[in-house]
Amino acid sequence: MKKSVFTRYRVMAYVTGVLLVALTFGMIGKYVLDLGGAADFTQVVSIAHGWLYVVYLIFAFDLGSKLKWPVKKQLWVLLAGTVPTAAFFVERRISRELEGRITDGAPAAAKA
Repeated sequence: MKKSVFTRYRVMAYVTGVLLVALTFGMIGKYVLDLGGAADFTQVVSIAHGWLYVVYLIFAFDLGSKLKWPVKKQLWVLLAGTVPTAAFFVERRISRELEGRITDGAPAAAKA
């Protein structure tokens, strides 16, 4: 597997995670703190997160299919972009699991 497939996934995991955390703070500002500009901020961030989450899904699915992950693991990684901060933890776990295999050039068939 090419390292670029893994790098694309990592970048999108972080982008999706940051946008989801920003959206969470925006929602708190809008509904709990009743901040003035929070509505516009939330609208922009939610649109950006929505479109970039689709890109994340494509890249995560591409990584999982190349590594022949079981369906359960694939769903776990795909859904990580929907829970605030989950993308960071899942990305870190996947990175630790795959880093040695990608740099060593060993077959990258993932364990369940």
